[in-house]
Amino acid sequence: MTVLPRRVVITGFGLISPIGNNTAELWESLSTGTSGIGFLTRIPADHLPSDVGGEAKFHGQIEEFGTLEKGLQRSIKKGLKLMCREIEMGVAAAQLAIQNANLTPDAYAPERVGTMFGCDYIISEPVEFLQGIKACLGDDGFEFDRWGTYGMQQIEPLWLLKYLPNMPASHVAIYNDYRGPSNSVTLREASSNLSVAEAVTTIRRNIADAIVVGATGTRIQSLRTVHVALQERLAPRGLAPDKASRPFDRNRQGMVIGEGAGVLVLEDLDCARARGATIYGEVTGYASSTVCSPEGRVDYQRAFENVIELALERAGISADQLGHVNAHGLSDPVVDAAEAQAIRKCLGDCPVVAVKSYMGNLGAGSGMVEMIASLLALKQGRLFPVLNYEQPDANCPVNVVRDSALDPGNSFINLNVSPPGQAAAVIVSKFQ
Repeated sequence: MTVLPRRVVITGFGLISPIGNNTAELWESLSTGTSGIGFLTRIPADHLPSDVGGEAKFHGQIEEFGTLEKGLQRSIKKGLKLMCREIEMGVAAAQLAIQNANLTPDAYAPERVGTMFGCDYIISEPVEFLQGIKACLGDDGFEFDRWGTYGMQQIEPLWLLKYLPNMPASHVAIYNDYRGPSNSVTLREASSNLSVAEAVTTIRRNIADAIVVGATGTRIQSLRTVHVALQERLAPRGLAPDKASRPFDRNRQGMVIGEGAGVLVLEDLDCARARGATIYGEVTGYASSTVCSPEGRVDYQRAFENVIELALERAGISADQLGHVNAHGLSDPVVDAAEAQAIRKCLGDCPVVAVKSYMGNLGAGSGMVEMIASLLALKQGRLFPVLNYEQPDANCPVNVVRDSALDPGNSFINLNVSPPGQAAAVIVSKFQ
């Protein structure tokens, strides 16, 4: 007798983003064309090539983690001192998703619930080392031979726990007593889709019945933003904030930085049905690909083509059955052109949306928030326009959505790629 693979469905979601911290706020921004990008306030920008960004409306207050049982609320509130902003956003989005899914402690045995979290590499804030550096200053500047004896004593003993990229998954598992599989994916912008793929394969192998899968990231941080500015092309100064992110537009000039997190609750279909869960969609396909020459030259187009083709094959659908594309849409002249040409080659005239036009690049968190946006579009029965798409570019021959009344279809593919060329895709379909 042939045993069919377990079907994996989405039963909850939560988010922290520049365009809302719940699905009502997110959809309001998308459906009204309201940008979440403004002038930078969280970090000084005088030394940066760009002065705009998508800052999350998040303050690290326990109330932003949703409605919590008192014991859990106390635990998280106490643990906040061991979380940097990125990790706080991830944990908050996870608790919101767990509540949205009504994933109560009696839903499953703890050993059958896992956590998967995508993350960027997280950079410590310079202030963590300030007192230690001061303790090592002499008449001739910093005295390196004093660091071991005098400098390290001034550093908070647990400072590293605030910045480890495996901590979002660890915190969520500990606070909610999830004893199933736990993993952390640190592949920058590709982390969201790859975390979903990891969770899906884990559930299909019957190692878990439910997994809280998310991703958190930022490009807005005192040192991280400097790294980004040195490595990638940013939208220049002098642009109106809400006009700066222009995916696929002929006049795009670079990406806009942002911050945020998103989380999905994935479950085996039979288990979700047994507990009466609301089902928002089904993950049917996924793929990963990196295409790079021995000299380090990245072929973004081929990487995108590979993940589109393989995800379609795994989902068992043809290109013309796909409802829409949620594109990486970075607003970078080179990456956008490569992605657009791959979409045209593999998917033809399939409608394309790009959520980064509303919020900028959230790093590892982008793909998850983008996936939630497309899930809402399936639920609402209509797409949302790409902001600032005013002049088509011959190098980007795709069907960019400009009409909010356009039908989203019954499925979508979510695309993301990291600067080093790691592409990833996930296909989600309406549950039938």
